[in-house]
Formats: sequence, structure tokens, C-alpha cells
Amino acid sequence: MKNTAVLALMLGAGLITVQAQAAGDAEAGQKLFNRICGGCHQVGESARASFGPQLNNIFGRQSGSTTDYQYSDAMKSAGIVWTPETLAAYLEAPKKVVPGTRMIFWGLSDPQKVEDVLAYLQTFQGK
Repeated sequence: MKNTAVLALMLGAGLITVQAQAAGDAEAGQKLFNRICGGCHQVGESARASFGPQLNNIFGRQSGSTTDYQYSDAMKSAGIVWTPETLAAYLEAPKKVVPGTRMIFWGLSDPQKVEDVLAYLQTFQGK
């Protein structure tokens, strides 16, 4: 009985570690964002639209809804609410999720890198 309880605690600790890693690393996400997203998108206090919309408060936002960016008709009519799941799918295959999007990005195939970028963008919620 005692060994079972210890084993359960060890498994629980292992699962927590796996979940924490799967949630992404915001610091690694910042580096990726700056390298692959930052040419078109901005985040932070002074963020504004440029070649792409600013991404502050992206989670919970309706696709194509910021007023300072001219979205494609495809993005405006996509009807997506950006959640970690929908944004992850979009980052992996933008043209598959929103056919006709103007975003010029082939996609990010590494799930950990997607999670890292999402963790970084999460730091700009409420800004």
C-alpha cells in the first residue's frame, strides 16, 4: 500500500512536469517571435499594426477584428475566435485554417515551438 502511494505521487509529479513543458517556454517563444513573427507583427505597450495586426490580447479575439489593420476578406469572414488551440492550428498551417489569408508564412511544424510562441503571446493578455 505504501509503495503504491509513493508510485502514485511519483507519477503525479511526472505528469505535472510534462504538462509544464507542454505549456511552452515564454522566453524561447520571445526569441522565436522576434525571429519569425516580429517582421510583420508587434506586441507590447506601443504595439501597432504594420504588415500584420498587433497581437496584444490575441486570445479571445475574433479573427479580423482589430480596427487598425486591413484584413483580407478571408480573415474577416473566417469567424474564428483565437484560442490557444485555434492559434496553434493557424501557426502550423495558416492557409489550411484560413484559406485565402494574406499572411505569408509557411507554418511552424514543431509543436514545442508553437507552444513557446503561444506562451510568449500569453504574456501580452490584458495589455
